[in-house]
Amino acid sequence: MKTNNYILTIAGLDPSSGAGITSDIKTFEAHRLYGLSVCTAVTVQNDIDFKECVWIDKAVIISQIETLFERFKISVVKIGIIQSWEVLSLVLDRLHMLNPEIKVIVDPIIKASAGFDFHSLEHQDILNKIWSQCYVITPNYDEIQLLYPDLSVEKTISHISRFTNIHLKGGHRKDKTGWDVLYHSKTAVKNITPKVEKVLQKHGSGCVLSAALASNILLQQGIEEASINAKYYTEAFLNSTDNSLGQHSYPPMKIKS
Repeated sequence: MKTNNYILTIAGLDPSSGAGITSDIKTFEAHRLYGLSVCTAVTVQNDIDFKECVWIDKAVIISQIETLFERFKISVVKIGIIQSWEVLSLVLDRLHMLNPEIKVIVDPIIKASAGFDFHSLEHQDILNKIWSQCYVITPNYDEIQLLYPDLSVEKTISHISRFTNIHLKGGHRKDKTGWDVLYHSKTAVKNITPKVEKVLQKHGSGCVLSAALASNILLQQGIEEASINAKYYTEAFLNSTDNSLGQHSYPPMKIKS
């Protein structure tokens, strides 16, 4: 294994392995990368029913991160569920301290599909700092509307784009279902249209997309190519089975921008 093939996920443990760190590891391996993992939460759930979330203490999260960095060269990190904006900010601070050039992909999971609230929306003063420490964030349409409830989606995108890139997932869109949009380099906009007419819904599809995007970034793809390939990798995952748990293709589908 090449030393530049290590990639880290910081996320929760889902016993069904459809989402969270185990899902991320499967996505990383499909991209021929070695996945490392830091656990932020232990959830009690299966693929259709979310019951409980037990948060890992922030000191334990930081210790996991520091221990991995003692052994491995890590240049790309994907972050999933985390207890609060404050803990996320602490984690980002430590990652950038350990590697000032690190690229962080954040999937801002504010609410699980089962309805569990993960983030308080009362502390938005630290959001700008958080965005500035990310390489790209991957909200869906429901999540981006919750980030700044007093702003329209367009104004929210304009604001966040000042600090980071946005891959806006289109699965929850009402106008063009399945159309993803990448906002990058402050002003560029790239529409990523579906390649299939219909997809079968899967538990953890958002985790898969962000993990695939992180993988492509580590593989030195440009932001547009990385987003396009992540989109179509996720489409293949969605249609891989006829139930709520998908299978990962190997090698991943690659489509040049």
